[in-house]
Amino acid sequence: MDRNQKAEVVSALNAHLAEVGVVVVTRNLGMTVAQSTQLRQKMREAGGTYKVTKNRLAKIALEGTSYTGISDLLTGPVGLASSADPVAAAKVAVDFAKTNDKLEIVGGAMGDVMLNAEGVKALASMPSLDELRAKIVGLLVAPATKLATVTQAPAAQLARVFNAYAEKNAA
Repeated sequence: MDRNQKAEVVSALNAHLAEVGVVVVTRNLGMTVAQSTQLRQKMREAGGTYKVTKNRLAKIALEGTSYTGISDLLTGPVGLASSADPVAAAKVAVDFAKTNDKLEIVGGAMGDVMLNAEGVKALASMPSLDELRAKIVGLLVAPATKLATVTQAPAAQLARVFNAYAEKNAA
């Protein structure tokens, strides 16, 4: 890789890191290409990315972003999992690490907040942004649904009584 290619990698990674909500640092010692591809696929499905770059280039790309604190975690063979949703990348990385012993969660950051491995696991256990939106919509709709059910019940009972009288008179 020549100097121009390195500059492109650094600028692309810097631009990407400026847009994401969370970065998870993973150690991927001994992972096969198939396992890395599988992890990237799961990340893509969740709306995140998983990138393996040289540590020196990643440290340069971290400068000027809110994730400069994770540069100390970049030692050895590491990969960066990131997503705009603060929970998605952590959830996929932790789930993949449970099934693959060659992937280890080192730490991460959510904006200016540094996370250790336990912090990333705690973040992964939280509901995602879409799940939270669904819960809020459910809470907002529930009172209206209950009100409609309560107001409809007496009318339905009255209709059943009239139907019973009509069937009785017909017989």
